[in-house]
Amino acid sequence: MAVVLRPFLSPFLSSSHKALRWKATTATLFKHSKASASGVQKSKSKSKPKALVMEKRRTRSGVEVDLGLLRRYKDNNTPHLPVLLCEVLRCFQPLSLRSFVDCTLGAGSHSCAVIEGHEEMELYVGMDVDPVAHKLALPRIHDLVSNRSPKLKTYTQLTNFKNIKRVLHAIEIKDDSLGVSTGVDGIFIDLGVSSMQVDCSERGFSVLQDGPLDMRMDPQGSLKAEDILNSWPEDEIGRILRDFGEESNWMYLQKQIVTARASRPFNSTGQLLKLIRKNTTLSQGRKGWMKTATRVFQALRIAVNQELETLEDSLYSCFDCLAPGGRLAVISFHSLEDRIVKQTFLHLVNHGGRPNVNQHEDNDHHCKEDISEVEVEGDGETWFKDRVHGMYGTIMTKRPITPSLEEETFNPRCRSAKLRVLQKPSSPR
Repeated sequence: MAVVLRPFLSPFLSSSHKALRWKATTATLFKHSKASASGVQKSKSKSKPKALVMEKRRTRSGVEVDLGLLRRYKDNNTPHLPVLLCEVLRCFQPLSLRSFVDCTLGAGSHSCAVIEGHEEMELYVGMDVDPVAHKLALPRIHDLVSNRSPKLKTYTQLTNFKNIKRVLHAIEIKDDSLGVSTGVDGIFIDLGVSSMQVDCSERGFSVLQDGPLDMRMDPQGSLKAEDILNSWPEDEIGRILRDFGEESNWMYLQKQIVTARASRPFNSTGQLLKLIRKNTTLSQGRKGWMKTATRVFQALRIAVNQELETLEDSLYSCFDCLAPGGRLAVISFHSLEDRIVKQTFLHLVNHGGRPNVNQHEDNDHHCKEDISEVEVEGDGETWFKDRVHGMYGTIMTKRPITPSLEEETFNPRCRSAKLRVLQKPSSPR
């Protein structure tokens, strides 16, 4: 720190002393001003890359959104809009798509668009575990197919996509001329809960409408959300809130749920929401309890439908069903799903199948050494900029593709969607 001289002392100092003091004070002030300026510059530089990193992690789609196409394939009977439709069409566009499987048929929007985009298609298979969705999609698919040549054969099945092998095997037995034994050219999975499911209060998926605590995708399923809340042990309730809902306040909520059910069992979503609102920090306002409620509902839905266990097993089955050069496209909607898709894709392109129970842990390190990341140019698919190549396939999306700002504005419910694509080698290993 510079010493500030009082005015009445200055006449008694020599000119050399004054010069030295002035020089030291000026240097100190310059040093402090430079440090503060660099500090501001550093803080700006730190904040700027952070914003850039967030944008890079969210790799928005570069495909131009055709809003007319989205409106065309929207089901008029429901508010459901197909998510990342243009990107899914672009994903399968380069392929000669003679056979295609939609593992999550829903309202049939993605299926209709893919069928219309591929005149060469000879086999279409649609599956869904939800009978309401299946009933809505059937007339749309049949109306579309009726205008096509008779060579296109369609099969729809009310079943979970984990049974894809069994479904394709049954088709092969029925008609071996379709060439199902060699695999299918394209498989699509949309893991999101559809708008028609969320907006139906009787299904129990919505945090905005009061309804029964059901949450079953398959109405024939035996487990409901109310069964978990009313009969599962406290530790198990806490586990699903922590692992499936990624809820930070899981320990407190599990205790409150167990305490509340002792006096009155849970039977409605409104009752559960009331408990969440009561036990959420007031300072966070509506967004606070809404976010907590969304995480709790997600945890219950995943547990009721065994979604994560089904997903991992199904991805391996789908890969086995792909023909050489075929593609598997998956849209996920939360980090738990996306993490499973990412890790399973990495394992598949390096090992080509399910993990061996006797496999050593060091195989993961070996797996990372076997893959190579390349930036592709000039192959006509520039929107797949970075790819990951392995011995048994190629991950077309090193980072997941997310909706463009334009699509997100048009359909806010798509904002958390992530698309990952995997392709089998053209020649079998």
